[in-house]
Amino acid sequence: MKIPRIILSGTSSGVGKTSIASAIMYSLKKRGYSVQPFKVGPDFIDPSYLGTIAERPARNLDPWLMSTRGVLKSFTLNSDADISVTEGVMGYFDGFSGDSNFASTYHVANIIKSPVILVLDASKTARSIAATALGFTRFQKNSRISGFILNKIGSRKHEDLCRQALKKLGIPVVGVIPRENNLHLESRHLGLIPVKEQKSLQGKIATIAKLFSDFIDIDKIIEISKRTANLPVILAERKRKKRVKIAVALDESFNFYYQDNLDALQREGAELEFFSPVSDKKISSCDGLYLGGGFPEVKGELLARNSSMQKCVKKLAEDGIPIYAECGGLMYLTKSIRYENKKFRMVGLFDAETVMQRDLKLNYTKAKISRNCIISSSNNVIRGQEFHFSDLESIDKDSRFAYDMEIGVGISRKKDGLIQYNTLASYMHLHFALPNVARTLVESCAKYSRR
Repeated sequence: MKIPRIILSGTSSGVGKTSIASAIMYSLKKRGYSVQPFKVGPDFIDPSYLGTIAERPARNLDPWLMSTRGVLKSFTLNSDADISVTEGVMGYFDGFSGDSNFASTYHVANIIKSPVILVLDASKTARSIAATALGFTRFQKNSRISGFILNKIGSRKHEDLCRQALKKLGIPVVGVIPRENNLHLESRHLGLIPVKEQKSLQGKIATIAKLFSDFIDIDKIIEISKRTANLPVILAERKRKKRVKIAVALDESFNFYYQDNLDALQREGAELEFFSPVSDKKISSCDGLYLGGGFPEVKGELLARNSSMQKCVKKLAEDGIPIYAECGGLMYLTKSIRYENKKFRMVGLFDAETVMQRDLKLNYTKAKISRNCIISSSNNVIRGQEFHFSDLESIDKDSRFAYDMEIGVGISRKKDGLIQYNTLASYMHLHFALPNVARTLVESCAKYSRR
């Protein structure tokens, strides 16, 4: 397969990758190209910005969550646009650990054989920027770095100094972005604010993309994107006939979903119907629930106010409907959430309280399934990620767990995956590229529907 493609990476987090990737996609679309966005790593929020500009769902590429073949499969099957643009994660070589490139943007660049544009923050440097650039181009063999974009340039003289310093490296500068102190995307305790939470953010990222696009050499980037090797053809799996309906929570409070997860459920025969825990009063007839992550603590007052939905979810759980909940979904199913000196009543399915903490739990995760559950039989091993500030307090000592954590924190004492009735709720986020997770969940829903 011949797929024009580039990866937009950076020397670290905070160098402007999301804004600049959006500007590149804006420029491409203005030229009449269709663009498929991807995001390296397990992040849910940045893809929402990329998808807004590209007008296509952005997809994640993560070797830990998906395996090397899973990354290549998702990339090739979904690169059906004129050009694919991938935003990297953190710094170019940052990944699973400090002593390997595994799960880094560099790792993904080698899996999909993509040229890389490296963003350099020039705000507090001039000639020294070449030392940084040289280090990145030579730190690993075949760095794939094919261009530089200078961000936060203060003046024409500043630009000239940086260009002079980089000239000896023989790698072109394909963009020079001026310093704009008033143009930045707002962040919160887990990074950028999700687009679905504040509709005004769609306009803001569009404004930034349009402004930054004037400072990018899009012709050169297009040329670089076409200097790529062919990738192997991977056939898509056959889609099964519809056999269950799964209700998926999607609104300003719950919106952390991998697009591949939703696609996998549909491929296994699930019809998806979306509902809002904030504004809907009930859930229409279904065979299962999927409560993804999000910010229920931020929207705690709105969620608490909708007692009708909370009662509906609890009754469905007590009736034995399969419910799969991750992180924010887990928090929603506890008795309450405490956030910024306020306490919000939640569903109360689990006898525990969610309390926000100061310390971030940020890990790739690995766990062994210790008991049969709605996504897997026992003894299987699953991989995922956890990313949260909350803990569960006053948890019932007789609580049943499905996961024994080998890597990661989990809910309590290296345990995760709370089970109550036919509900499974965890801090761990899973990517359904894992073998049989989507199939087992749909089969659990089908079994319930036949009762």
